[in-house]
Amino acid sequence: MKTRRDFLKKTGTFAAGSILLPSFAKTTKKVDNIGIQLYSVRKEMLADAKGTLQQLAALGVKQIESAGSEKGYYYGLQPKEMKNICFGLGMTLSSGHIHLDDKWPQTLEDAVASGQQYLICSSMPTQGQTVDNYKKAAAAFNKAGEDSKKLNIKFGYHNHDFEFEKENGQVLYDVLLDNTDPNLVNMEMDLGWVIATGNNPLDYFKKHPGRFPLWHLKDMDLQKKHSVEFGKGALPILEILQHSEQSGMKYFYVEQEEYAHSAMESLKEDMDYLAKLKL
Repeated sequence: MKTRRDFLKKTGTFAAGSILLPSFAKTTKKVDNIGIQLYSVRKEMLADAKGTLQQLAALGVKQIESAGSEKGYYYGLQPKEMKNICFGLGMTLSSGHIHLDDKWPQTLEDAVASGQQYLICSSMPTQGQTVDNYKKAAAAFNKAGEDSKKLNIKFGYHNHDFEFEKENGQVLYDVLLDNTDPNLVNMEMDLGWVIATGNNPLDYFKKHPGRFPLWHLKDMDLQKKHSVEFGKGALPILEILQHSEQSGMKYFYVEQEEYAHSAMESLKEDMDYLAKLKL
């Protein structure tokens, strides 16, 4: 089955005690404001965009990140129409995956109409796994960041696995980080692809605090190199979420590329898993 990378390339009992003995109370909180990357329901969105958004809202989703499709970035809907549908369902269309191409001015215009806070480039604008090419990409990202900032939109880049390849000992993803302006280019970290390359997201959070305001929360089977439902793979989900502040995370989007059964069944399993976590 093709992955997204291929597609682009792709009770009250203790309450009283806590009042009497606050020094012994340990506060916990649940995971909230959960987002979904719509590539997770790509076929469903193409077949019935509004109905699919209704199903996501019923699962408890609060944040929506759009993606490219055969019907465009808004699945055949107008940007403002999609914004209003999400709003009416108690959700926010906060981010969208786009390409840097000759349609960039229209992409920006549509993003303003959609109310999206973030525009995330989901593919490299230049070709070649070399340091020089990644420096060229970084320059293009800085320029796109300037264009976006003028419209009060935040620009960013979403990684896959290939960015962690090396040339002459240099990790190409690090080249992007070192050559992009943090004030103009945000990083959306796909946590699943990071661990699939043998890297640790926490190392990047520590080295570049605040650089990763968006995440793709995706568990991974490291042998098959594809996504699995939460708790079935190698991603230490709870530990990662406990480092959200260091990361600078504002929103995270669940991305389920492959499914044990159906897209909605897998997403419900993911949502149920997150509901049981205590941070």
